[in-house]
Amino acid sequence: MEPNVQAAVSAFQSGQPVCLFDSEKREGETDLLFPGGHAVAATMRQLRQDCGGLLFLAIGHDVGEAFGLPFLQDLYTAPAAVATSPVLGQLITNDLRYDARSAFTLSLNHRDTYTGITDHDRALTTRRFAELAQACLNEGWELDSAIKHLGEEFRTPGHIPVCREANGGLEVRQGHTELAVGLARLAGMTPVVIGAEMLQSEGDFALDVEAARAWARARNIPFLEGADLVKALNVTPSLDS
Repeated sequence: MEPNVQAAVSAFQSGQPVCLFDSEKREGETDLLFPGGHAVAATMRQLRQDCGGLLFLAIGHDVGEAFGLPFLQDLYTAPAAVATSPVLGQLITNDLRYDARSAFTLSLNHRDTYTGITDHDRALTTRRFAELAQACLNEGWELDSAIKHLGEEFRTPGHIPVCREANGGLEVRQGHTELAVGLARLAGMTPVVIGAEMLQSEGDFALDVEAARAWARARNIPFLEGADLVKALNVTPSLDS
């Protein structure tokens, strides 16, 4: 394993952040990522203050399947939904310049939160989802049981947008969701990762990759490019990914 990849894995295993740049051929963005199971209020505060982009929770395809979490794009384009709310037919996502479909699934709040937006609330939602996902995967809950457990602790909509890994992971899609989940798997951790996109201070553009690299270096935060992770995981992307 390359030294920069090993440094990222070691940091993640210790609950520390990693900066991950996807590719100039995709979004051209660097995300600051933390393992979801280690989220505390300070985690959310750093993401909020140092990044500027959307806080999101990246989850593995296996987690999405275990809880039966649908892709929002599928929900919004279902014929029954469009018939009930015709506006959905006009708002269809069919013009992404960097991908074929959106990774977003449901947004969540833990039921013990108040508004769900504070650093404490969002940390609780993140951490408990990761813990519940780990229990579900370890114990092999049936779908009905997993959904019941999820509903007992969480509600939707909420203040943690969840993004679900594509079936096939990095072999079929090299988005930040798949990269974040891939890092967690390489570290032997639950595939639930909290992160946010790093923007320029004015918020007009994504933070330039070299500026992001320098920012990470100054704070002793490991920096990875998507290609580093794909290589470390020995993944062969499909030609159309």
